[in-house]
Amino acid sequence: MARVLCITLNPALDLAFSLDQLTLGAVNRPHRAQLEAAGKGVNVARVLAGLGHEVTVSGFLGADNDAPFALAFQHAALHDDFVRVAGETRINAKLAEHSGRVTDINGPGMPITPADLERLMARLDALLQSATPPLAVVVAGSLPPGLSLDDFRALLQHLKASGVPLWVDTSGDALNVAIEVQPSAVKPNELELAEWAGAALDTSHALTQAARRLQQSGVEHALISAGADGVLWVNAQGIWQATPPTVTAINTVCAGDTLVAGMLHGLLSGHAAEHTLRFATALSAEAVRHVGVGTPHADDFDSLQQQTRVRRLDDTITEGATL
Repeated sequence: MARVLCITLNPALDLAFSLDQLTLGAVNRPHRAQLEAAGKGVNVARVLAGLGHEVTVSGFLGADNDAPFALAFQHAALHDDFVRVAGETRINAKLAEHSGRVTDINGPGMPITPADLERLMARLDALLQSATPPLAVVVAGSLPPGLSLDDFRALLQHLKASGVPLWVDTSGDALNVAIEVQPSAVKPNELELAEWAGAALDTSHALTQAARRLQQSGVEHALISAGADGVLWVNAQGIWQATPPTVTAINTVCAGDTLVAGMLHGLLSGHAAEHTLRFATALSAEAVRHVGVGTPHADDFDSLQQQTRVRRLDDTITEGATL
């Protein structure tokens, strides 16, 4: 399997509550609570490691409460190369209702100084210039306080200049910056794509055309996530759409991270486009049934894959997608 570097600039301790229904202004008694070291890049790393890849995680961690992360990395067989900074890593509260609705209360994160960023850049350069560099780099999640959009742009440009395929999963202004840098892949949802396109995407044709524009802007793989409506994937080889199986959604927090990991796994493994998208979509569907990332070891995962519908939306002749 492949070596992958997953970068989380603004990780978090996720405190997840599962309850029947959230009642505002009242005492709520969840039937399950879970505290987990998380962050989008960490979640992607967990999935990739579970699929057999050798994964290094990096970014910024608060030195005052890094113990849960160190333990989680050990359990998941992740190589810890995070830069420790002064303070505590933020805590995010996630309230998951039986209906599938999730309410997130996310902390702002630790302030990052220019010296912290310099230390991270040096750490990343050492990894990228080693005798065994990663075959892909994933940057996922939000930006911490103190890290400007210009800083983020410079970081992405530096990573891209290494020649290693760069995947970015973020949102808002940071997503627009990422698209400008033209990484190998980005994964906006429908609303984020519409904001980038500057138009409402209220038909499947409009959505497909916007995704095609995104890919033609210089992003090799445009991955558009649409929740229960599935995934749209556009690259130079073609356009595919996947419709996930019908499942009972309990917690959608890690679905997107699982999708990114599943797609990257398929491309790193040299799988055919249809197989790659089917596997990633089914794995993402598996994730929403519980707290945490998706697992291919679920008893019914083969059935989930069989129920995932993948269709080609164009007639371009292809020999398969590349990383």
